[in-house]
Amino acid sequence: MKRIIFTISVLLVTAIGAIAQSPYINRVYEYRPAPGQFVNEMPSYEEGDTPEDMARKAEECIAHDERVLISLGSYGGYVTFGFDHMIENRPGKMDFQILGNAFYSNANPNPNASKEGGSCEPGIVMVSHDVNGNGVPDDAWYELAGSEYDNPATVHNYRITYYRPDEDKERTPNPDYKFINDTSYVRWTDNMGNTGHVYRNVYHHQSYYPQWIDADSLTFEGALLADNYVDESGMGNYYVQYAYAWGYADNHPNTDNRSKFNIEWAVNHEGKRVSLPGIHFVKVYCAVNQYCGWLGETSTEIMGACDLHLLDDETDDATGIGRIRQNVENKVAWYSLSGYRVAEPSVPGIYIEHSSKGVRKVIVK
Repeated sequence: MKRIIFTISVLLVTAIGAIAQSPYINRVYEYRPAPGQFVNEMPSYEEGDTPEDMARKAEECIAHDERVLISLGSYGGYVTFGFDHMIENRPGKMDFQILGNAFYSNANPNPNASKEGGSCEPGIVMVSHDVNGNGVPDDAWYELAGSEYDNPATVHNYRITYYRPDEDKERTPNPDYKFINDTSYVRWTDNMGNTGHVYRNVYHHQSYYPQWIDADSLTFEGALLADNYVDESGMGNYYVQYAYAWGYADNHPNTDNRSKFNIEWAVNHEGKRVSLPGIHFVKVYCAVNQYCGWLGETSTEIMGACDLHLLDDETDDATGIGRIRQNVENKVAWYSLSGYRVAEPSVPGIYIEHSSKGVRKVIVK
């Protein structure tokens, strides 16, 4: 009888554990956006809110399949979230998906555009495995190396600092663009010697600097992707943000498989591939520093994430990442003329090869 009772107890514990596993975000650990036009609105800040309050508000938006957008602001702004279980790293499969609000334009004035684009605001994705088992994201972070990781235009070890603005200062509107009412609003400097401002526009009147953060400056570090926008109108009234090939949040629509991620893409700070059994935590940060006219600064937005395996969504990874990473380790990389990273030159065309021997053009017939 005791053996029967013990067996039943084990089955119950196992069943309860299985039921407890949710495919969706379980907790937001930190929400720290960079200044931007939607900051303090998505989610809404109320006077007296603390960083913990805002993390809870962000959690109420993106956890448990709620699908309410939060904004990460300008370059570097991030959110850190986790699941109630380890998302398994299954070889050759997409393991999880991050939901954003990217979409393609239906009326691009450039009929010869070679890539999909519209509102594509790429965010770099970092992952972490709970090695010490304490349930908080304090172990090593690894970048999921997307299509632009080895692009010479990508700046690694980029750092930017934003400074709290004087909300009462005299504004400096742009006389040529009536929608910009302060061109010297939030000042920033970076480690490349550049300086600039996050402009204020006529569409959003709240403070753009996160009001729950007491510090008078905010510094963010990471990789900076090349600008992905083009003023296709030539007159400042139709901006298209073109999607990168794969590997970034809020870069392709949620209905596209390229909004999914493979843990096998993970690399360490030296760019070397790492092998993880799975992940518990994810960090997403805005990966571009650009301003698109009346659209304002580019800001990654997300509305949730999910474990594809628990949803029985077994999508194959079509990037050929195994061959790509092998080539990277051998210090060889190929790009199409449009800037896309390719596994190897196979389809007829012209490619650019980067290797330890230099750069050369490769023609495949």
